[in-house]
Amino acid sequence: MKTANQIRSEFVRFFTDRGHTFVRSAPLLPANDPTLLFTNAGMNQFKDVFLGTGTRPYLRATNSQKVLRVSGKHNDLDEVGRDTYHHTFFEMLGNWSFGDYYKREAIQWAWELLTKVWGLPVARLYATVHHTDDEAAALWQELTPLPAERILRFGDHENFWEMGETGPCGPCSEIHYDMGPDCCDKREIPGHQCRVNGDCGRYVELWNLVFIQNNRKADGTLEELPAKHVDTGMGFERIVAVLQGKKSNYDTDLFTPLIEEIMRLTGSAQRTEEEQVAVRVIADHIRALTFTIADGVLPANEGRGYVLRRILRRAARFARNLGAREPLLYRLVPVVVGEMGEAFPELKEQAEHCSRVIRAEEEAFGRTLDKGLELFAELSRSLREKGAKVIPGREAFKMYDTYGFPLDLTQLMAEEEGLEVELDEFNRLMNEQRERARASAHFNTDGIAVGWEEVTSGPHSEFVGYQQLETTTELRMIGADDDHWRLVFAVTPFYAEGGGQVGDTGLIQVEVAPGSFKEFPVVDTQKEQDKIVHLVAKDEEFPRRALSYTLVVDAKGRKMAAANHTATHLLHNALRRLLGTHLHQAGSLVARERLRFDFTHYQRVDEAELRQIEEEVNARIFAALPVQVEETDYQTALDRGALAFFGEKYGDRVRTVQVGDLSIELCGGTHVRNTAEIMAFRILSEGSVATGVRRIEAVTGWEALQMAAGERELIKELSAELQTEPAQLAEKVRVLVETESRLRQELAEVMRRKALEEGEALFAGVREWGGHHYLVAKMTAASMELLRENVDRFKEKFGSGVILLGSVQGEKVNFVAGVTKDLTGKVQAGSLVKQVAAIAGGGGGGRPEMAQAGGKNPAKLDAALREGERLIQAGLEG
Repeated sequence: MKTANQIRSEFVRFFTDRGHTFVRSAPLLPANDPTLLFTNAGMNQFKDVFLGTGTRPYLRATNSQKVLRVSGKHNDLDEVGRDTYHHTFFEMLGNWSFGDYYKREAIQWAWELLTKVWGLPVARLYATVHHTDDEAAALWQELTPLPAERILRFGDHENFWEMGETGPCGPCSEIHYDMGPDCCDKREIPGHQCRVNGDCGRYVELWNLVFIQNNRKADGTLEELPAKHVDTGMGFERIVAVLQGKKSNYDTDLFTPLIEEIMRLTGSAQRTEEEQVAVRVIADHIRALTFTIADGVLPANEGRGYVLRRILRRAARFARNLGAREPLLYRLVPVVVGEMGEAFPELKEQAEHCSRVIRAEEEAFGRTLDKGLELFAELSRSLREKGAKVIPGREAFKMYDTYGFPLDLTQLMAEEEGLEVELDEFNRLMNEQRERARASAHFNTDGIAVGWEEVTSGPHSEFVGYQQLETTTELRMIGADDDHWRLVFAVTPFYAEGGGQVGDTGLIQVEVAPGSFKEFPVVDTQKEQDKIVHLVAKDEEFPRRALSYTLVVDAKGRKMAAANHTATHLLHNALRRLLGTHLHQAGSLVARERLRFDFTHYQRVDEAELRQIEEEVNARIFAALPVQVEETDYQTALDRGALAFFGEKYGDRVRTVQVGDLSIELCGGTHVRNTAEIMAFRILSEGSVATGVRRIEAVTGWEALQMAAGERELIKELSAELQTEPAQLAEKVRVLVETESRLRQELAEVMRRKALEEGEALFAGVREWGGHHYLVAKMTAASMELLRENVDRFKEKFGSGVILLGSVQGEKVNFVAGVTKDLTGKVQAGSLVKQVAAIAGGGGGGRPEMAQAGGKNPAKLDAALREGERLIQAGLEG
């Protein structure tokens, strides 16, 4: 039996033998494509070719692409684990032709690989084509022994592929495989019929051959493309299951090592359907988590990070269903790395990082889940007290969205409490969330191929800014947004924002007549597909026709940004040397005035370490190390020890930046020629920005020197003010702080004694109502703590009663209420203090025996206390 790794290798070798260039899988984090949350198809990294905005140095390509489908219309998350073939993460085997071969070769090679190389039985194969694609239908009959009744025609939904509402599109031809009647999961349903493109598991789609031959215009009509492309995709997990003779993807060697380890760790024997679902979910999700984190995504509360967090929490919940009470998922990372690390080396490089991030998230979610259980208990108690039997849909959705509770878990716990969940509102809120996710993942071509006015024809956006900061060129295209002209030139020295470095600013000098010039400031430079776009404020019309356009980069700004960029390389090297090689760049900002560097690390970098890191970077600056830039192929760069960053997409040719013999990194940014040009380096701050990610902010050059000068002046000023020498300044401040702390404690004790004395006087005014003691009183400038202390003393003194105290402290109003346990059936402190505080423009609450609240309107304190007394009397009468 072929292993999964053998099958992947055979696919790639089959197409490289036929002139295809092997292209590495793009990261799951899409590069320069805000229209996608995650890479969800093999064609994503070639989208610019299909749009006609980019090219490649090859006409044929093949690979196995990492794919994640958990958002928008490609959302399989809720299906995962329920059946045997849906996944969040999977691989997509593909081959592409960019204006080279077309339908004949695509069909012929697909058939040859499936039947001749892999030996699939012809009797089980079916082909589908678009109902208008007579050419593809004829080729299937010509090139294969498939009978006409197994070449099926379908409509647009099944067999027409479109990138967006407009743009490249075309018919597709799919190859389906009959898994056998035993794989039908709907055979118990009366009247069900198994069929290709049906709704059961018998016929599975193996391979989709897309023929990109049309362009969808804005009015919905189709036109022929001058260049026609082939884009194919075959689900790796499905073909492995077929070739290994398995009915379930989870029975293949892609999953069995994981499943065995899950069963070992949990003790599950998969005896019930619920256990089988749980094991499958965990096995699928840990692959998605490991690959996505290795590609640079981290759990967060929004965007991609939120999707990742949902996947992790879903897996963790199913682990609990199997009895796991301690973090489990992180212990599965080595299995994923062991099985797939050869094909995807980034897994090996990021293995420790993945494990640590997942473990930290599991531990945090364990605490969150416990909190959710507490909230459910409080919610069910509140409903019972009101006599309600239904949990509102919005509360069930909150449990799902905020605390990771699936609906079925909420329903199960509700059933145990004799409650039910209102589903209509839950489903409405869930659908709204799905619509938001779908909208965020929707692709359109606005701003990519629309809105540009061509001024002159010819190549554009040739970047010469590594060698020069000024050039005279031609204006190729002009566009506009609300505030800026967007200009594209034939040649430009302006660096477009990328790799963390901000875009260049500068001037465009336009010769509008012989010897007559106008200057237009460039406020930013951005990359848009293959265009370098210069942004100019729309203060006046930009000349579309002129004698010349001279682009001049702000040399000072470029030099400052270059110094900061080279400093990030020095900082990265120092961090790895001093803190460990597990540490990798996780993001950066290289501006003119400062730099920001994010890195993977799992604890705070203390002050001593920061000083050591700062000294190390400055030592390299003063060593005047040469900075060498070279272009080479990707593998050669890696062989030389260059660091590549997860989340970045690299082409076949890459640019390396080497600082002395210290560090070598893949980088497209601008740099100084010698570290001495950086002048100086100062760390401003260090802190956490996400689970397992720290951030250092720093300055270099004149910014660092000016900061040092400012600190020197501050020290002189403080020394004069405190009448001490600079060397003794720290000791002087320490004495002052200790003195202030002691005086504050003494003052607090005086205030406390005063408040207690005031409380004793107030207790003389305790009244009775309905046979019970109560006290409503105003205290002088008492804090919440002092109010609570007097409430406790009241309870001790009288044994049974109700007390409400209020005070004004500065601009705030404080309220504390207390009720002895025997009277909480008549008066509840939480409800009392909430109603009272509302009169003073505030709110609060708490337990039936003790509660506190705040207000914003001191003038309403007396009125609030009067209402409190009325409420107490009404309660004690009952």
